[in-house]
Amino acid sequence: MTELLAVITITVLAVVSPGPDFAMVTRNSLLLSRRAGVLTALGIALGVLVHVGYTMLGVALLVQQSPALYRALQLAGAAYLVWLGLGMLRARAGGGSAATGAAAMPALSDAAALRVGFLTNVLNPKTMVFIVSLFMQVVQPGTPAAVQWGYGLFIAGAHLAWFALVAMCFSASAVRSRLLAVRHWIDRAFGGVLVGLGLLLALARGTR
Repeated sequence: MTELLAVITITVLAVVSPGPDFAMVTRNSLLLSRRAGVLTALGIALGVLVHVGYTMLGVALLVQQSPALYRALQLAGAAYLVWLGLGMLRARAGGGSAATGAAAMPALSDAAALRVGFLTNVLNPKTMVFIVSLFMQVVQPGTPAAVQWGYGLFIAGAHLAWFALVAMCFSASAVRSRLLAVRHWIDRAFGGVLVGLGLLLALARGTR
């Protein structure tokens, strides 16, 4: 029971901490649609399952013990965040009403929204470190594999639930109608956040 409570508590605290996942869900929900936000959240949860999978198979431990491999993953994640951020920084003012503004945003297919969420999470080495640390320091070696997989599903489910809730909140019509008129500034702000996070990730050399 103590182990379960520890897993739940640490997971909840980690999930609600602001980061690239939060930025992408918020941006897609606010500027695109609720559907785009929820699909981004689903992509994040799928990314978490990838982290859980290779952690359970012992691959993550090998990555952590290989500075070159970990650094490559770190730089890949940083490059992806910077690439996303630079695209948002190029957002232009569209003018017009909130409804017109929503229509002026570039369309994002369901597959693209899912892919953005998945890549944002799966390329984030901090998520890998969180999950590896949780399984190595909190979950006991004698815990049955089925229970450990259950923990993994809970972690993914917690990400999906939290970010779906974020998507619901930021896609509410009352919120969107007030902010879509300045959507380009919002997009630029999120772009700046992602570029900043990417640069911090790239500069965090050797931090694991």
